[in-house]
Amino acid sequence: MTARFDLDTVRGQFPAFNRTVEGRPVVFLDGAAGSQVPSRVAEAVSGYLIGTNANHGGPFATSVESDAMLDAAHQAAADFLGTADPDTVAFGANMTTLTLAVSRALSSTWQPGDRILVSRLDHDANVTPWTLAAHDAGVAVDHIDIHPDTATLDLDTLHDRITDSTRLVAIGAASNLSGSINPVTEITQAAHRVGALVFVDAVHLAPHRLLNVEAWDCDLLACSAYKFFGPHVGLLWGRRNLLESLKAYKLRPASNQLPDKWMTGTGNHEGIAGVGEAIEYLADLGRDVDPTAESRRQALATAFRAIGDHERELSLGLLDGLVRLPGVTIHGITDAALIDQRVATYSITHDQLSPGELAEQLARRGIFTWAGNHYALPVTEALGLEPGGTLRISALHYNTLEEIERTISALGDVLAR
Repeated sequence: MTARFDLDTVRGQFPAFNRTVEGRPVVFLDGAAGSQVPSRVAEAVSGYLIGTNANHGGPFATSVESDAMLDAAHQAAADFLGTADPDTVAFGANMTTLTLAVSRALSSTWQPGDRILVSRLDHDANVTPWTLAAHDAGVAVDHIDIHPDTATLDLDTLHDRITDSTRLVAIGAASNLSGSINPVTEITQAAHRVGALVFVDAVHLAPHRLLNVEAWDCDLLACSAYKFFGPHVGLLWGRRNLLESLKAYKLRPASNQLPDKWMTGTGNHEGIAGVGEAIEYLADLGRDVDPTAESRRQALATAFRAIGDHERELSLGLLDGLVRLPGVTIHGITDAALIDQRVATYSITHDQLSPGELAEQLARRGIFTWAGNHYALPVTEALGLEPGGTLRISALHYNTLEEIERTISALGDVLAR
């Protein structure tokens, strides 16, 4: 059964939709670079700063209340990621900073002769931290190739290049350029057969699908809340025994207990308050669809079923419109029968106009998209798309089919000039 939410009610919670360009509402199709936020998230951030602003661990009221908020946010994040252990979730500046920290910690366990495996389909934040760490540790780096026609992983090269010497496989849950969803469970199983750890970059998948670290059986995962309707805060999850055994690069007075061990320095408390509220927003979306949900995790699962159903329609609309535009190449899955193997993120190029020119023309018409490599430099290099990159059109659950149609029509007008 298709799960539905009331789109008008959803959109009414986002003040950004009040913005206009030349009298017309803005179309936000820049979600892959960062989502808009509901009012309640902004209110949670400002409410913390106004009423509960304090450092960690004090005996006075604001510190006690602040610590209670942090505990609640850890539990919300655990529910969001699919773990029963909230202490295994750490907050940090962003996914990139957290990954750099973990890569340094993991690389201290590597020895000459070891190898790591990274993907050519990934955002550079899940490649360069690992290759830098490998260089410092003197270990070799192997790459999982991609199928250029669909911008999907070449799983044959994955299986060929995982060996008994592989210590880490770093993989994205979904590509922020092509929208392709990767088979994380299959990759994790292949890595674990040779004793390798698996690090998952879930930044791009997080607003589109329910994350589930326990079902995926990965070892580490990172994502960023500003992609799923929250503030600019990163989340790191890891297996408890792994996080406890690794050496964290931290200050001497900082706690060795989880989660504080991996939360270097004073945290962005107001941002973390916003993360908790963003997760509650999603849970409430699920409760609106199914009021019988007994737990926040169940409500989140319902929400993401509804999000997936709605975004599937948006994705099909984008695909149907883009394939009809003359001179346009879609870099990703274009078979409608495989629509569930991608999210509603589309990267295109045109045979005459550059991605930058397309983005500028759309912006003048109140349609916000991105041009460039989107920090997915491994992908644009592999596909020969440098230096211009692609025009990326990325829809989220708050977008409408009418906005998709307006965008396709505007692209048609631009290309006809």
